[in-house]
Amino acid sequence: MMHAFPCGTLPLDFVGTLRARRNEAPREKLATPQQLDAWFVESGMFDAAPGADETDLAIALDLRESVYSLVGARLHGEPLPPRAVAEVNKHAAGLPVTLRLYADGATRTGGAAQGLAALARETVEILGGDDAALLRECSRPECTQVYLDRSRGHRREWCAMKTCGNRVKAATYRARHSGEAGA
Repeated sequence: MMHAFPCGTLPLDFVGTLRARRNEAPREKLATPQQLDAWFVESGMFDAAPGADETDLAIALDLRESVYSLVGARLHGEPLPPRAVAEVNKHAAGLPVTLRLYADGATRTGGAAQGLAALARETVEILGGDDAALLRECSRPECTQVYLDRSRGHRREWCAMKTCGNRVKAATYRARHSGEAGA
């Protein structure tokens, strides 16, 4: 698998395709149309690659950054940026992913625009509803993943325990024990 899905919601995982945003050189996980296609399939949104092209990729990256700016505004209690609101609303009005029922199952197909429309609609549901209060950013300094904290007591600190949580705990353990070794 080329992509990670630690956040539990596709729009927030989509935002996370630009890794380590605060670093001097963030890592772009959607550098080509083929990587965008892979994201759509790996996320379970589509059963087959939608056949994205360079234009679809540019549109997807613009939507991703609009979602990120809206999430950032919600996280910091700031007004939503009007341009980002307009961008998300424009995509949310698009056609849905095509679902077809067959005797042996169902398929989920469509073009990149349909996948982006689904992401935009879910973004509207998250940011316009009660889930907006559950938005958190990962506590690991190098990580910029955003997630919905559905934990009991809302005390979750990391986007995923398997990655960031383990890294932070391992670093804390090493720091604690390296100090003991020199004593």
